Amino acid sequence: MASREIARPNVPSFDQTEINWDKLDKTKLFVVGAGIFSGVTVALYPLSVIKTRMQVASSDVVQKNAFSAFRNMLKVDGIPGLYRGFGTVITGAVPARIIFLTSLEMTKVASLNLVEPFKLSEPVQAALANGIAGMSASLCSQAVFVPIDVVSQKLMVQGYSGFAKYNGGFDVARKIIKSDGIRGLYRGFGLSVMTYSPSSAVWWASYGSSQRVIWKLLGHGNDKENVPSQSKIVCVQATGGIIAGAVASCVTTPLDTIKTRLQVMDNMQKQNVRQVVKRLIAEDGWKGFYRGLGPRFFSMSAWGTTMIVAYEYLKRLCAVSEEI
Repeated sequence: MASREIARPNVPSFDQTEINWDKLDKTKLFVVGAGIFSGVTVALYPLSVIKTRMQVASSDVVQKNAFSAFRNMLKVDGIPGLYRGFGTVITGAVPARIIFLTSLEMTKVASLNLVEPFKLSEPVQAALANGIAGMSASLCSQAVFVPIDVVSQKLMVQGYSGFAKYNGGFDVARKIIKSDGIRGLYRGFGLSVMTYSPSSAVWWASYGSSQRVIWKLLGHGNDKENVPSQSKIVCVQATGGIIAGAVASCVTTPLDTIKTRLQVMDNMQKQNVRQVVKRLIAEDGWKGFYRGLGPRFFSMSAWGTTMIVAYEYLKRLCAVSEEI
């Protein structure tokens, strides 16, 4: 779910390569994009399962690192264990991504116009505009994403560390609604907003500003004649994605750990945020807030980088005209 920042006049490489939202065939974009993004989800989904299990494990079964958790899952559940909850996630991901992408692209233009009068440096303008767009897009998609997140995470940890077992996503949703009503599907909604919206803002801000810095270091800051090659553009995008993933994962992992624990609890285990925090500190000290940081960092970097490259390719594939 990614894209470079909207082009600015004094960064010619973006001027020459950017495909604006109004130049795209939206129907083709969403249909083809669903297939591309689903393929990426298949490849990276196990990282989410490993991260989630590391975050919710009780002190007596917690794994020392991601590799230990991965090896233990393969031993106990085999390959299918790495894809628990996948059906639920892939079903809800399509509408969530449509909402996210539409909000992101539409807000990005307005954000750039909003920060332009302040006459800030290019990296700062890119960070602010991309951060605002990323946060807005995440806020808009949370209504769809949170229930999917709650159901899928219960499936990811079922039968593990004392958690209940279910017969698929519908069984999880039915039991949640029976015990807590519809609001049960939105357990941790506030923390999800506090986690994913800042995470999206930090990711996009880091990505946008890092690209500007990289282009200037490569000598493309104000040279209107020197248009970079496609391979160089992809390399800069990938590097920006890695930097953004590192920054966002370090900033938001503690909130993500608390949110995940709240969402997987059943009625017998129900705790509030304060109780979850106290338990984490008692079990593992302050480092407990960073359980699953490795898989989360790798997932955010790999996911963001892959999505950016895939999304830019998708935009070119769905462009109404060949040249912008």
